[in-house]
Amino acid sequence: MAVFTPVELGEISDWITRDFNIGRASDLRGIHGGIENSNFFLDTIQDGKNQEYVLTIFERLSAEQLPYYLELMRHLANKSIPVPRPIENKNGEILFSLKNKPAAIVTKLPGASQLKPSPRHCALVGEMLAKMHLAGADFPQEQANLRSLPWWQETVPQILPHLDAEQKTLLSSELATQAGFFQSASYALLPQGASHCDLFRDNVLFDHPSGDHSSEERLGGFFDFYFAGTDKFLFDLAVTANDWCLAENRRDLDEERLTALMHAYQAVRPLTNDEQASWALMLRAAALRFWISRLWDFYLPRNAQMLTPHDPTHFEQILLSRKAL
Repeated sequence: MAVFTPVELGEISDWITRDFNIGRASDLRGIHGGIENSNFFLDTIQDGKNQEYVLTIFERLSAEQLPYYLELMRHLANKSIPVPRPIENKNGEILFSLKNKPAAIVTKLPGASQLKPSPRHCALVGEMLAKMHLAGADFPQEQANLRSLPWWQETVPQILPHLDAEQKTLLSSELATQAGFFQSASYALLPQGASHCDLFRDNVLFDHPSGDHSSEERLGGFFDFYFAGTDKFLFDLAVTANDWCLAENRRDLDEERLTALMHAYQAVRPLTNDEQASWALMLRAAALRFWISRLWDFYLPRNAQMLTPHDPTHFEQILLSRKAL
């Protein structure tokens, strides 16, 4: 999350009061981190009570693409999956226009991100990810993951001129390998459905029951669904494992964390034989996807307030590690 389109409290106060039933806007703060949309914490006061929301202005996604993400969040929330619930305006709409760009308001989840996860944190994430995949089984809309193979093939030629010879060879050869994998009969057999596709540590929150910090943390929820799409569940799991289960060297997989994640996931949704056979290649696909996107953001950046591009070498190293498995 970042701020590409600045907004002040005074600019939206009348809009909030006029168009919504969430009270009076009392504070608006830009959110630091991420690279896609303009995000703000929005506080309101209704009937003497403070309420917290997240306002997002979409910078790349179109108004035609956005209903998939917002309706998916509403669908999952209705299935008791802890995700942000889109807020309707007085006309029942959940997608709006602000500063001539698409915008949405969603509920703010409780808790904070856990950037140094224990195996128990990984287990909680694995269990809820499997539940989310099952809960989305009857979600009626479909929209392809917009950052999958076609986007990789379109983006890599723009990136290659910025890389050294060794990086060019690695990127081109892995893209060719994944293109073959995606076109294979085994890939076609992998179960698919609504997937988060970006379930990094900073997109999950944990909190303590009733604010009791002496108790064990529980999972507060998953958020930032704006890379979601209809994709292979195994890809979603591989993206998650590549971030949550990193060893201390930040490139290899930590066996204890990975075992906790995988066992908890499979206790809810066991992997098929085809999924188990495709696991190593899918870990590489997940690493490639984020290496490409981070190279793109690093070498072809957009201006933004509070934006710090991620280091692309992180996922280059992860890809090299997964190729060695």
